[in-house]
This record gives sequence, C-alpha cells and structure tokens, in this order.
Amino acid sequence: MEKKKEKIILGIDPGTTIMGFGIIKIIEKKMEFIQMNELILNKLDDHYLRLKQIFERTIDIIDNHNPDEISIEAPFFGKNVQSMLKLGRAQGVAMAAGLSREIPITEYSPKKIKMSITGNGNASKEQVAKMLQSTLNLKELPKNLDSTDGLAAAVCHFYNSNNLSAKSKGYSGWTSFVNQNTNRVKK
Repeated sequence: MEKKKEKIILGIDPGTTIMGFGIIKIIEKKMEFIQMNELILNKLDDHYLRLKQIFERTIDIIDNHNPDEISIEAPFFGKNVQSMLKLGRAQGVAMAAGLSREIPITEYSPKKIKMSITGNGNASKEQVAKMLQSTLNLKELPKNLDSTDGLAAAVCHFYNSNNLSAKSKGYSGWTSFVNQNTNRVKK
C-alpha cells in the first residue's frame, strides 16, 4: 500500500511583543489543523533577550513538529522606522532558526496572506480569524489573534504552493468562490 503524501507547514507572524505560530498538516492536498500558539515577549525588557527567546522557541517548535516548509509574514512598511527595524529583527531571527534546520522559507506580505484567506487584501485580523475558524473547523478562537495570523501564513502558503488561492482560480466574486468551494463554506 502506497503511503499518502504528507507535508507539515509552520506559519509565523513575527512580533517583538507577541509572536504567533500556526501549524497545519497537508495530506493528499487536504488541510488539517495541528496547533496554533503565541509567544508572549513583553515580560522581557531587553530586546536582545526577546530575540533569543524567539530563536529558541522557534527551534523548539521545529524540533517538535518537523515542518517541511516555513511560511512567514513579511514586515509591513509603516511610518515608525524603529518598530519596523525591531520587527525585521524578529523575523530574521525566526528565519535563522528555520535555516539552521535547513527548512525552506517563503515570505508573504500581510496583504497577500489576507487575500489568500479572505479574498480581501484589506481584511481585518478578526475577518481572517473567522475565515480560518470556518475553513479548519476550529472550536474557538484565541484571545489574541497573533496565533491566527501565524496560522494564516501557513494556510496562505498551502493555497499558493498548490495554486488554490482565490486569485489563481480567477474568481469573479464571492458567488463564484462559494460555488467552486462548497466544501469550504459553512451553511
């Protein structure tokens, strides 16, 4: 009997106060929710200790779940250069953890992730979380939505690596999406 193709994707939403993680397993092009969690960093005053914690926790997750691929949200360009620099460092440290284990990493812009999940690049965190809850049959959502952002990065990577995103199928609107994705729509 032939073994089913399996792939584990780790999604990361980098942050210096809260970093979100989400893990999905793909079996025969079907998504299965594994875990989502967040790393709370604001209890550490030193920025460098936060970076060390991000690296160590990412290594822990990698060693425990053995992801085949990592998807990470790219920092968005804001007006506060210092915040962007800190966010870029957090992302870089998470990427270094994955690279140290020789795992391929793909980076997606926040708009691309939102577009892949909801069909709207300007969707709110709450809209993304609700769509993930529906798609993955999650019983409840976390208080902070950083972990659902990490999960969204993983799901976005699955959709884009398999050409399953709304954009690649050329949907003309929600009706077209619903008609072509009856298995993803809750009634």
